[in-house]
Amino acid sequence: MQVGVPKETKDRENRVALTPDGAAALVRAGHRVLVEHGAGLGSGFSDEQFRAAGAETVHRERAWGAGLVVKVKEPQPGEYPCLADQILFTYLHLSGSPAALTAALQRAGTTAVAYETVEDAQGRLPLLAPMSAVAGNMAATMGAYYLARFNQGKGVLLGQVLGRAHGKVLVVGDGVVGRHAARSAAGMGAQVFLCGRHPERAPELKRSISPDLQFVASTPEHIGRHVQDADLVVGGVLRRGARAPHVVSEAMVSRMQPGSVIVDVSIDQGGCVETSRPTSHSEPVYLSHGVIHYCVTNMPGAYPRTSTLALTDATLGHVLRLAAEGVAAFRRDAGFARGVNVHQGRITCEAVARDLDMSEDYRAFSSLPA
Repeated sequence: MQVGVPKETKDRENRVALTPDGAAALVRAGHRVLVEHGAGLGSGFSDEQFRAAGAETVHRERAWGAGLVVKVKEPQPGEYPCLADQILFTYLHLSGSPAALTAALQRAGTTAVAYETVEDAQGRLPLLAPMSAVAGNMAATMGAYYLARFNQGKGVLLGQVLGRAHGKVLVVGDGVVGRHAARSAAGMGAQVFLCGRHPERAPELKRSISPDLQFVASTPEHIGRHVQDADLVVGGVLRRGARAPHVVSEAMVSRMQPGSVIVDVSIDQGGCVETSRPTSHSEPVYLSHGVIHYCVTNMPGAYPRTSTLALTDATLGHVLRLAAEGVAAFRRDAGFARGVNVHQGRITCEAVARDLDMSEDYRAFSSLPA
């Protein structure tokens, strides 16, 4: 099969979907790899490295013309005309994206496979995890940066000064994002409160993150109380394939202290803070109720080298299977099939159809003809 790797076009998105080593693995398996000129430069991979791996460097149209196209982020409006009757493998986040993207995928007959809804045998999300980890680590560092007074922040340092902890961090969600954010904030020396729905996990979280971690049951009452004096709030709530719920209301935000910071990592799926709206690396923050909001929808793009290496490690096995088997790969693996969000002009992820008010277009993947 021909495997296309287009250059990302989202704002300051410097990741690439495949490393040269990943390209070499596909070539060894007998596939042609078509990498758009310059696609890897932002991650430190030159066209020469891809060609040395056996890939071809091509113009945009040829990369998009492959039977299997692998990307990092969802197609941008300028890329909609490139969509075709092909397999597209990327982060889609359709529930948090404009309905126009889903409609474009339907019209083109694209089999759109979302990294974030592919499951393994244990029901985990192995292709979402690496970027969630990067974004979780970033949440603490970005929050610390915007707390600086020259960024209109409170001027509170997250960290220890002569043995005394400064800064309160509230992390909402104890998944991959939440754990990494809490661990990073604890490593700085801040006081960390982690909201989760499973109190029985508290001992394990304290062992893996910090003995000083304080677990908080994730209820509106508890969240509302702790956000009032939190210097940094990190949103890391996930509903698989679905729009994130607003667990931090606008009323809660209005009671936060001016210059506090919110980093809503859930923004790809619509955000878990009611006052959140998508931002970009070019314009990453805005103020609402005097609170700084950082809601960048492609956070790991800030660290493209690390992110590209981690992403390829996670996705390459699945890319090899798709290149070898095509759509048949989904018929043999129910967890892989859960990654299919659009197929044969139908929405095959029920949560996406519901969140976009397109339930009439929903069909289970298993019900569609092979």
